[in-house]
Amino acid sequence: MFKEVVDFIREINHGRANIPLHEPKFAGNEKKYLNDCIDSGFVSSVGEYVTKFEIELANYTGAKRAVVIVNGTEALHLALVVLSIGLGDEVITQPLTFIATVNAITYSGATPVFVDVDKTTMGMSPSSLHKFLIDNSEMKNGKCYNKTTGRQIKACIPMHTFGHPSRIDEIAEICNIYKIALIEDAAESIGSKYKGISTGRFGVMGTLSFNGNKIITSGGGGAILTDNEELADKAKHLSTQAKIPHTWEYNHDHIGFNFRMPNINAALGLAQLENIDNFISDKRKLALIYKTFFEEKGIEFFEEPTDAFSNYWLNAIILKDRNERDSFLKYTNENGIMTRPIWNLINKTTMFASNQCTSLLNAEWLEDKVVNIPSSVI
Repeated sequence: MFKEVVDFIREINHGRANIPLHEPKFAGNEKKYLNDCIDSGFVSSVGEYVTKFEIELANYTGAKRAVVIVNGTEALHLALVVLSIGLGDEVITQPLTFIATVNAITYSGATPVFVDVDKTTMGMSPSSLHKFLIDNSEMKNGKCYNKTTGRQIKACIPMHTFGHPSRIDEIAEICNIYKIALIEDAAESIGSKYKGISTGRFGVMGTLSFNGNKIITSGGGGAILTDNEELADKAKHLSTQAKIPHTWEYNHDHIGFNFRMPNINAALGLAQLENIDNFISDKRKLALIYKTFFEEKGIEFFEEPTDAFSNYWLNAIILKDRNERDSFLKYTNENGIMTRPIWNLINKTTMFASNQCTSLLNAEWLEDKVVNIPSSVI
C-alpha cells in the first residue's frame, strides 16, 4: 500500500526522485519587481513596494487595512501588544498548532490556556471554548476573569489549520459574549474563506505568514489585517521603532520594535499575490486528485469543512493509529517523499506542560493519526 502511495505521488510530480512537502512557485513578476526594487536603492523597510503590498493585501482579503511585518510570528506578537495584552493576562488558544502561535503569546508576557479542537476542522472547537468559559470564568465590571488563576482572559487565538477554516463565526460570537478580543492566526489560510468571508476578517485583528513554505511567499514576512484604522496605525508605528515621522529628528514615543517588512520582501510578495488565485485553483485540483486516489485505497483524506472554501495549503490524510502513521512516515521519507506528522501538542512540551487545559480528546486523536503529504503547486 505504501509503495502505491509513493509511486502515485511521484507520478503526479512528473517523476521527480525527491519531492518536498511544499515549495514556492515563481511564475510571474518576481524578478521584474525585485530588480526594480534593487535599482531604486530602497531595499529595506521604506519603499513603494511595502505600500503597494499592503494595499493589495487589504483589497484581496477585504480588510480595511493590512500592515506588513517581518514574519508571521511577530505579526501575532505585535497584534497582542497593540491590544495591550501582556503580563498577567491570559490568552485562550489551541494546543494543536505550530508552536509560533504560543510563542507569540509568551513574547507578549501573557499566559496561554488550551482548549480542544474539532475533528472536522482541526481548528479550535467552539463547544470546548464555551465549556471552558462556563466552567472557569466569571465576569467582573465587564471583563472576563479566570476563577482558578484570578487573571483576566483578554484574548482568544484560534488557528486555521493547514488552511482549513475553523467554525470562526461561532468562536467570534462566544468571544463577543465574554468581552474577549478575537485575534485570528490565519498564517496558513490566506485565500481561504468561511461563509464567503476571508479568514483573518472575523476578529478585531488577523495575522498572515509569507514564509517560504506558504502558498505565497515574500521569503520571510507576515501581515496584520484589521478593519480598525486606529489599531492599524498603532501597529505600523510600533513596528518602526515607534519613531515619530520627521525629516531628520529621531524622536520616539513608545517602546517600539524593528518589525517592518523590508521593501525587497514586499516586492516578492506583491508578485506572488498577483498569482494567488491560480495557485489556489491548482492546489484545489491537486486536493481532488488526492481525495479520489486515497478513497480508492480506503484511506481518509481530510476535506474542507462545511461552509468553508479552503486553500488546501497542506493536504492531510488520517491513518488508523500512531503505529500506521509512523510506518507511513518512515517508508515515504526513506523513498524520497517528504511527509510530516501533524504537530506534537503544545501542552505536552516542557515549557507549557503546566498550563491550564480542557479535555483534549480530539486534539490527541488527531495527533496520533494525521500526516501531511506533498502539496506544492504542480
